[in-house]
Amino acid sequence: MNFDLDDEQRDLAAAARDFLTDAASPADSRAALDDGAPVRPGRTALVESGFATITVPEAAGGGGGSVLDLAVVAEQAGRVLAGPSLVTFARAAVLLAGDHERLAALADGSLVVAVVDGSGPVIDAAGADRFLVLRGDDIVLAGGRATVRDAIDPTRGLGDVTLADADAEVVAADARLRWEHAERVGRVVLAAEGLGAASRALEIGVEYAQQRLAFGRAIGSYQAVKHALVDVYVQVEQLRSLVWWAAWAADQAPDELPLAAAAVKAASATTLEQAAETLVQVHGGIGFTWEHDAHLFWRRAKVDRFLLGDDVDAYDEVARLAVAQVSA
Repeated sequence: MNFDLDDEQRDLAAAARDFLTDAASPADSRAALDDGAPVRPGRTALVESGFATITVPEAAGGGGGSVLDLAVVAEQAGRVLAGPSLVTFARAAVLLAGDHERLAALADGSLVVAVVDGSGPVIDAAGADRFLVLRGDDIVLAGGRATVRDAIDPTRGLGDVTLADADAEVVAADARLRWEHAERVGRVVLAAEGLGAASRALEIGVEYAQQRLAFGRAIGSYQAVKHALVDVYVQVEQLRSLVWWAAWAADQAPDELPLAAAAVKAASATTLEQAAETLVQVHGGIGFTWEHDAHLFWRRAKVDRFLLGDDVDAYDEVARLAVAQVSA
């Protein structure tokens, strides 16, 4: 089976890369960290671009595209550490399926929503005024207030949410399976962002290793540096295959999605962390300073590792699902 992208998806990736490269950069992430500047490109620009709402049906004003289409865009967002996350839009599109009015509000930007998982910090809580949450087996949309944390990675907009029960509305009853599906789709999109960030960290490391001289030779010619970068390259390319498989499963093979989503979550967390740490190490002394952008990728890796479950739980889930399939 061919898991490569088609021409339309390559064109979509190119368009997303052009937009996101102009709209966001690690410098913007640094500004958000140092000065509290707004994350870029921001919700409004993402919605207006149409990229954020690719998976919202056309009838509601969205793109009517697939999870794979959104993953293609998410990879480009990860390269420039863009915020807010496309994960939030992807999950909301699933959770609000069939609700034309609210999907239209999501597509035009008038519904500024975040998805609440348990009692931990909520991704993209910053700026949100409506929150989707699972209560019992029902999906509920409620108002609330987010207390934004001093985050390791400010582009993730993490905050603690206090819900306002007075205006809570059930948007889907007996919908636990839909909630679980939305979480898995979110894991796929999060992994695609991780793929983009890891790929860019690798590129920066390779560029530096080709330019930096030590004892009259480029440091990339030394085996210790070369092998470290090659190890990251292998992991990035393996992750790329997993991302495309998981996104395809979300669109075409729902029975495969639980295993694919767990696998891609685990692989993305470990790959991005290794890519970021290798980037720091390749840059030596300057890599450990605030001056260089390497720490911005490291920050993204440390935060993403624990979003939508951590990598340890994801690997455990992969093992359980794989054993169950063999035993069936």
